[in-house]
Amino acid sequence: AALGVLVLSWYPPGLADDNGEPSDSLVPSILDTAQRYAIKVAFHIQPYKGRDDHTVHENIKYIMDKYGSHAAFYKYKTSTGKSLPLFYIYDSYLTPAESWANLLTPSGSHSLRNTAYDAVFIALLVEEGHKHDILSAGYDGMYTYFASNGFSFGSSHQNWKAIKTFCDSNNLMFIPSVGPGYIDTSIRPWNNHNTRNRVNGKYYETALQAALTVRPEIVSITSFNEWHEGTQIEKAVPKKTLTRLYLDYLPHQPSMYLELTRRWAEHFSKEKEQWLM
Repeated sequence: AALGVLVLSWYPPGLADDNGEPSDSLVPSILDTAQRYAIKVAFHIQPYKGRDDHTVHENIKYIMDKYGSHAAFYKYKTSTGKSLPLFYIYDSYLTPAESWANLLTPSGSHSLRNTAYDAVFIALLVEEGHKHDILSAGYDGMYTYFASNGFSFGSSHQNWKAIKTFCDSNNLMFIPSVGPGYIDTSIRPWNNHNTRNRVNGKYYETALQAALTVRPEIVSITSFNEWHEGTQIEKAVPKKTLTRLYLDYLPHQPSMYLELTRRWAEHFSKEKEQWLM
């Protein structure tokens, strides 16, 4: 699909979400496999119980000490020419901006800035007011995550231009997140109003076009494989179990969304060259 970076949902060793097993032990094999296909791996730090600026400090040290020297570990080239790891912090708004500032501003009490563990930190933008919190917290940028257009302020395509303008004027990175559609009613039966039909790929392409229009440095895709939320772009064939019908891409090929992604990834690369000229 011509994707450059795989962003991995990550919990500290021994922790997991309510539906899965601890998965940190899988990271080495994911990195090794990614390296074979020239894909880089970045980390999406999930909101585990008790997460705060102190525990995230430990998480960053752990990840960089353990995986930072692997050839597949993603490093982002900053405008100052440094190569730094890039971390997405999911549900970052659950921790107050002043707590994050301890970690993410140069004068913070346990700052990572200008240390061996410095990185590019990307916060989740949900509500409009989060923009100012993200800025004062010391984050380097923001992403929108949700694949359902209109679900939140951040995930509404119509707001991306204004968000990008805010980011540009405050030296922040804006990473719009696109998705191929959305349907999570098999796990959240009440959430029907956030379902977004794929419209044979048109929904995905509309999102991609909206993202490229604001000239971002990075576009993130939600998601490669969240089948339970209907946002996968992996190959799909018709499948049904006793409790669930999985949506497929018929009458199109199983690889339809991988091909669409490749096309847009190539388009994005070409466009970026133009912007930089």
